[in-house]
Amino acid sequence: MKKLFNPIKDKSGEIIECLMSSPDMPTDEDLRFKLRLSIEETVENVVQYAYKDSIGWMEVETNLDEKGFLLTVTLKDAGKKFNPLEMPDPDVNLPLEEREIGGLGIFLCKQFMDEVEYHYEDGCNILTMKKNIAKQ
Repeated sequence: MKKLFNPIKDKSGEIIECLMSSPDMPTDEDLRFKLRLSIEETVENVVQYAYKDSIGWMEVETNLDEKGFLLTVTLKDAGKKFNPLEMPDPDVNLPLEEREIGGLGIFLCKQFMDEVEYHYEDGCNILTMKKNIAKQ
């Protein structure tokens, strides 16, 4: 499944639901929870920060390998160059009142997904998340 959203302003919910309703998505509720949280965090980051003071686009894609084991979710945008994987992980051992704001969503995404990769190509940010969805 592949879809272009243009513009993305105020469309976080629509983009997230599009990805979650893809026929590539698993039915297992635990997997869906982890995938949804990862998708919500990454989509929200793009919608809120990629296109400062401008209206932009996002292309989203899901792909299931031929064996039906590996789900790949890709987000592509032409917003401000930003690699969320370069952000330091929050210290989750600190009391809440001592933690810095932000960064928890990407941290959880890295915890829930098997692989998270970023690259910048032809003026576009491309974030790829992979999850093994085969029954263990």
